[in-house]
Amino acid sequence: MKTIGLLGGMSWESTVTYYQTINRVVGRELGGLHSARVAMHSVEFHEIQALQHVGKWHETGVILADAAKSVERAGADLLVLCTNTMHIVAPQIEAATSVPFLHIADATAACIKAQGIDRIGLLGTRFTMEEEFYRGRLEGRHGLSVVTPNQDDRAIVHQVIYDELCRGKVDEASRAEYARIVAALVANGAQGVILGCTEIGLLLRPEDSAVPLFDTAHIHAEAAAFAALA
Repeated sequence: MKTIGLLGGMSWESTVTYYQTINRVVGRELGGLHSARVAMHSVEFHEIQALQHVGKWHETGVILADAAKSVERAGADLLVLCTNTMHIVAPQIEAATSVPFLHIADATAACIKAQGIDRIGLLGTRFTMEEEFYRGRLEGRHGLSVVTPNQDDRAIVHQVIYDELCRGKVDEASRAEYARIVAALVANGAQGVILGCTEIGLLLRPEDSAVPLFDTAHIHAEAAAFAALA
């Protein structure tokens, strides 16, 4: 079994999901008391978040590249960045390390295409919904058509992530707003919706949507577990 290098803490609420999902997959596949080999570096999210919101992406990349090097030194055979937004600095991380990097958008796209879907809605932080690093990869590399909420709804999605979900708060009014936004994406032709922030799965449930929801935290974590077992 390979050792998975987890870059977590963004936020730690969803890093829990990664650790739990990876170990459950390994236990299910191997039986008994088997669990995953994991080396994890959990960052201080306040520092990352402050840099995000003033556009200092290179500086966040330096922090995460250093974290990636630390888990590689600890024996990681592959790297998993436990967040969608910070894949904006994936090239910096890959340049600083020598082990395979499992990109969250690639794992998610594979699940979407396996269901025969080609037009997909995307929820996430405003960075994930608006910047090209994520949407562009889905469209350019995987041939998906991506639809996002309107500007006002993007602001709601972003605010709930940082003010509620990253703090472990699950609010019924926010769930209703997210369900409304998902319904608007479906009305715009989305055949499914990516929960493109690893915390959104804490809020939205399958029954909140008329189309499949693709929970990136679970998808990415399962892909990491199977990569470790390969």
